[in-house]
Amino acid sequence: MRRAGYAAVAGLGFACGMLTTRSTHRSRRAALTQQHRLHFDLLCRAMNDTALAAVLDTYDSDVPLDKQRQYLFANALYINALHAHRIGALDIEELYGHLRVMCQNHIFRDYWEATRHHRASLHSSSTEAQLGRMMDRLARDLAEADTDEWWVVGEPPTP
Repeated sequence: MRRAGYAAVAGLGFACGMLTTRSTHRSRRAALTQQHRLHFDLLCRAMNDTALAAVLDTYDSDVPLDKQRQYLFANALYINALHAHRIGALDIEELYGHLRVMCQNHIFRDYWEATRHHRASLHSSSTEAQLGRMMDRLARDLAEADTDEWWVVGEPPTP
């Protein structure tokens, strides 16, 4: 009888641990989603107000206001894809596919190059830095490709 009691307590402890883990994951996803909404709201405000867009002008060269607004939108698209990956809506291969499509646009590629120094400050082991390096490789592979079949360029990461 005692063994059954210990087993029940152990099972209950395991179940509680699993619920806590699930709750923690949900809380993290909720926090990431809230942060994503705030980031997107701030980008929208900057895209609609030149005075606010000036605050985000941290490029190495002079970037005309219209191009800055395009860069802010490119950033919103990129961050949206990253967010989808972080919360589990896209696996790494799906994210890679989305980024490959984004790289077909010359404005997005210009944005990516113009913000290279922004990513240099990221901790190298962070998820964002790792995904940035993946994006750098993809952009380089696409630029060096000698095929019009862009959808086959690059080596998607394995999950």
